[in-house]
Amino acid sequence: MSDAVSTTYEAVIGLEVHVQMNTKSKAYSKDGYDYGAAPNTQVSPITLGHPGTLPKANIGVVRNAVRLGLACGCSIREYNSYARKNYFYPDLPKGYQITQDQTPICTGGGVWISSDTVAPKQIGLTRIHMEEDTGKSIHDLDPFHTLLDLNRAGVPLLEIVSEPDFRSGEEAYLYLQEIRKLVRYLDISDGNMEEGSLRCDVNISIRPKGQAKFGTKVEVKNLNSFRNVQRAIDYEFQRQSDVLNAGGSLRQETRTFDAAKGSTTAMRSKEDANDYRYFVEPDLAPVRVTEAFKTAVAEAMPPLPQALLKRYQEDLGLSRYDALLLTESKETALYFEELLAQGCPAKAGANWLMGPVQGYLNERAMDWTQWTLPASSLQALIQLVEDRTVSFSAAAQQIFPALMERPETSPKALAEKLGLVQESDESALMAHVDAALAAFPDKVAEYQSGKKGLLGLFMGEVMKRSRGAADPSVATKLLKSRLGD
Repeated sequence: MSDAVSTTYEAVIGLEVHVQMNTKSKAYSKDGYDYGAAPNTQVSPITLGHPGTLPKANIGVVRNAVRLGLACGCSIREYNSYARKNYFYPDLPKGYQITQDQTPICTGGGVWISSDTVAPKQIGLTRIHMEEDTGKSIHDLDPFHTLLDLNRAGVPLLEIVSEPDFRSGEEAYLYLQEIRKLVRYLDISDGNMEEGSLRCDVNISIRPKGQAKFGTKVEVKNLNSFRNVQRAIDYEFQRQSDVLNAGGSLRQETRTFDAAKGSTTAMRSKEDANDYRYFVEPDLAPVRVTEAFKTAVAEAMPPLPQALLKRYQEDLGLSRYDALLLTESKETALYFEELLAQGCPAKAGANWLMGPVQGYLNERAMDWTQWTLPASSLQALIQLVEDRTVSFSAAAQQIFPALMERPETSPKALAEKLGLVQESDESALMAHVDAALAAFPDKVAEYQSGKKGLLGLFMGEVMKRSRGAADPSVATKLLKSRLGD
């Protein structure tokens, strides 16, 4: 993006995010759905749209919609009707999609974003509504035919439509990160963009800076990663700016993004809403969301990342960096919460989770969903360090690996078995200190003449003579005392 362009025009961006839900059955039938299953093995007459079949609303879909709406501060609609969205695609068996039109289940609300370069900002939401997914057309397995896999047809979706509040690709990237984090915390979806669980369409226009009127909107589809969303926005901003600077005009259209080339190309002129011929779905009764239902959903919700991020910084005194790492995944945050409940000091717990524990997971290509050590065991190990029973290095490098192999053993018993319990009794350590100094009389003289860096030599000798059991802080104090400091 050139400086000349960036000072002339402003981007106006809105996102439409489709979240594929992880309910056990589809939106309007009992068919299951497992990503990667053999083609057309997870279908039924309802999924295939056979005549005479009737859909039935999945209460889990409604519950998930309410969970996400409450998390985003939306208004939850009491009376929810369904609508038919009519358009033809070969992978849409019924010839229409069951969605919501005039009565989206959630309206208003917003999602906060921020980073080191983006000031805290709330992105407003227009609506969140329930709908179903289409099947999948496969073009690269047969040179002469398009193949259809209808397993995905009918899988429940939540469509999250933002206000046009984004002004850059970076803001869109941060927003998608927050959406993925939210749906994972709420256990609505795994949010894996590479598996299609999270999909995003971008609406972008530009206008001269200071102008209130929107420009001509272009929609970009087929974006398969957060980074590509940002790249597509940056490219479109530049493309549209170049067109206007050359005296041309923009047209409303749908474009696709080529990740290899980093550019967009036109697909078709943009459809208007009336092209879909929405009307009320006659085969599904409206769903009523009562206050009692909303209360029950709210009471079952986990702590949310933004609230935890604020508490970890303001109440626990952690840095923003530490707080962001701890809240990156639901599993990490909840495990940290368990450590705190066990009495673990916040900073010590954060250091262990982001240090030895994360290192252990990385070395084994594991993630936090595979972490099984009880928080009580890790807290017992951390407490040994806090009480100076063992050193941090001994705990992290020797006791922790042994604990992972024998998680039923207490950390203190492992420390004793490995001979790692620190000696902090001054009278017992003094003999090691005196022996260490006696071994280097010339170095003692040099130290007392001003070469203070020799303290490390003496400490090494004390640790050697104590077989690593000396408490470093106590040994350092005794050495300095003997050396006249």
